[in-house]
This record gives sequence, C-alpha cells and structure tokens, in this order.
Amino acid sequence: MEGRFKPLSRKEESVARMVVDSAYTVHKALGPGLLEKVYEICFCHELSKRGLRTQRQIEIPIKYDGLVFDEGLRLDVLVEDCVICELKAVDNMNPVWEAQLLSHLKLTGKRLGFLINFNVSIIKKGIKRMIL
Repeated sequence: MEGRFKPLSRKEESVARMVVDSAYTVHKALGPGLLEKVYEICFCHELSKRGLRTQRQIEIPIKYDGLVFDEGLRLDVLVEDCVICELKAVDNMNPVWEAQLLSHLKLTGKRLGFLINFNVSIIKKGIKRMIL
C-alpha cells in the first residue's frame, strides 16, 4: 500500500480486527477437521457477539454486456456490509480461491476481504487478508 492505494476506513480496519479475532476464537475452540458450514455458523456467531452484522451465502449478481445475471456466484460471509470472508476447511489451498475473492470484491465494490482456512494447525497460517 505504497501511496497509490486509498487507505481503508476506520470501520473497515475495526471490522477486520474483529474478523481475525473471531477466526482465532472459533479455531481455538473447535480446531481443524470439521466441515466448512460448521465453521461458518460459529464464525458468524462470534462476529455477532462482537456486535457485528453478518449475512451468509449471498448471491452476487453478474453484470455483463448490459445485462444482470443473478445466478452463479455466492460469497460465504459479508460482515457489516463492508468485509467479505470466504471460508474454507481444506488441506491444501487453491490459488484460484484468491482470484475468486478478488472477483467478489470487484463485483460488489468492496475493498477488503479475507480468505480463511480453518483446516490448519495454527490459524495464523490460514488467514489471508486481501485489499482491492
């Protein structure tokens, strides 16, 4: 972020801290090895305990050639209408998921996203923060 990028807002940074804290809390309590849906439910619960609004499994409309298509893309969790969280519970991360998160950020006009893999021994290794 060397000068050419606009800094994130205080709200985005505050939400980001609570996203990471919530991921740590869930991982500490549950550990690796469960289904993605379990982590999603518990993660959203932790965020709500911190006073944050979450929306799960949101469809993202595709705008193409002057048309809008409502089917196709879905994001896992939208926090406070400003931070996208894509959750995984996998042994190996696929680089295409980073591209997917960037596409979600572009299509929604959001700037901050997290790719969080709960199937790791240390959650710090499973969190990737991405800014558009």
